Amino acid sequence: MDVNLGVKSIITCLSASFLLACTSYPENGSGGIAEQYTGSDFSPVMPDEPLGPEHGLRFDWKLTKLHLDALIQEGAPWCFPAAVLQAQQRQDRIARELEGGLWIDAANDIVIQRKKLNDLELRLDYVLTQATCAPPTNRTEFENQMSIVEKVYNLLNVDNQFAFDSIEVNPKYMGHLAEAANLLKPYPEIRLSVTGHADASGGKEYNERIAKGRAQQVKRYLTIFGLAPNRIDTHSLGEELPLYEGNTPGVMLTNRRVSIDVIADGHSTANQGVEQ
Repeated sequence: MDVNLGVKSIITCLSASFLLACTSYPENGSGGIAEQYTGSDFSPVMPDEPLGPEHGLRFDWKLTKLHLDALIQEGAPWCFPAAVLQAQQRQDRIARELEGGLWIDAANDIVIQRKKLNDLELRLDYVLTQATCAPPTNRTEFENQMSIVEKVYNLLNVDNQFAFDSIEVNPKYMGHLAEAANLLKPYPEIRLSVTGHADASGGKEYNERIAKGRAQQVKRYLTIFGLAPNRIDTHSLGEELPLYEGNTPGVMLTNRRVSIDVIADGHSTANQGVEQ
């Protein structure tokens, strides 16, 4: 993919020293103007404007947007529609964080977005060696499926899921799991990939173990609520790829979580069973 080779060759990571002075995790759970941002681009840097970490992050955001746009042009929405939908939502989230001045949060999400896009690119490259990605024949059915994907993704990727040093699901999140399971029952072609996470307290091995336990516990409850176990994969990242950086109680609470990808069958001309 020549377009992406050019993009990848110039992707750079900002030094952590640029970000130490930046604040994160907005007070009272409010993102301020970050929550109101609905645009898809940013104003250019003026010649007399001093450069700061936000400019490097905005450049990184543009690079991930170029990468995503290139995958879309190659047909990714038809082979991997759920992955593209979730990547677009994550891209918008990063834009809101940048507009609201949440530099550390944006930097974390950019790292996650890069990994997800690289994984999507590898899967798309493999599929395109054997097939083409074509729009679905039944557009209404496809749009209904994507509506369910979006609802389930938003239901399951929320804050405040687990208590400290625990794999037990918080009661409110339990309700989200039940609602998501009910939404998914009529759509057996949709699967879930559940990844467990831990906060930065505790050792690496322990964090890996408790994160895995959280993912497995979420799978257990989803199966209790009626989903077949073979529709749910579980993974663990321990304390790696935190949603937010820091050690305040609010940040630690948010990083004790599972992240869930909603996976829908693709629409390649060679294999209607290709999955994300």
